[in-house]
Parts: sequence; structure tokens; C-alpha cells
Amino acid sequence: KVEANQYGADEALMLDIHGYVSEASAENVFIVRNHTIVTPFTSTNLPGVTRETVLELAPSLHLEAKEQFFTLYDMWAADEAFITGSAAEVAPVVEVDGRTIGDGKPGPTTKAIMKAFRELVMSTGTPI
Repeated sequence: KVEANQYGADEALMLDIHGYVSEASAENVFIVRNHTIVTPFTSTNLPGVTRETVLELAPSLHLEAKEQFFTLYDMWAADEAFITGSAAEVAPVVEVDGRTIGDGKPGPTTKAIMKAFRELVMSTGTPI
């Protein structure tokens, strides 16, 4: 992540030994294609709690969710992308390696997931 920050990026993506996108420095990665959310298998990354929650929320938002390996090219060509994590919760990704994802703005699927996740946290969490 330090190297990514030196290049002006907010986050770093890591690839597995086969060149597939695995995860970010402390978050799981998702892409959106045709109303389907796709995240890499956990064989190459940590199985995040927020990742699992997003996969469980997907059907209630009328979204298909699947685990599948994907490349950086798939990410660049995606309709939308986002990361999930305990600190990040659900955060849009609008650019990777200087390439704009989708229209360069958080998309409707990402926004819907962000909203649903926030509502779930607020309704089930304990205020401190």
C-alpha cells in the first residue's frame, strides 16, 4: 500500500501467482457485470466478514453473486467495482492503474450495496 500511495493511489491490488486479482491490501475486491457481483474465491485471499455479508445481501437486492477468478482486464472492463472490509465497509473503486471503471463514478449496484450494508449495520449493531 505504501508503494501505491507513492504513485498517488489510495489502495493497492494484489494478484495471485496466476495473475488473477486476489484482494486489496486490507480489503476484498468485487466487480459488477450485468447486475452480477463477482469476487475472487477465498483460496487466494482472506475470507472477510464484510465480503460474506455482501454476498448474503445480494439476493435481497435482486443481484446474482458469484465467486470467480478475474484479471485486471476484467476489472478495467467491469461496469462497476468496489472493495469491502471492516474499516472500508463498502467503498467504490472508480479507477485502476489510470483506467476508468464504468463511467468513473460509483454505480447504482455499488450504491445499493453500500446503502443495504449501512442499513444492516445500523439495525443490528450496538451503539458505543
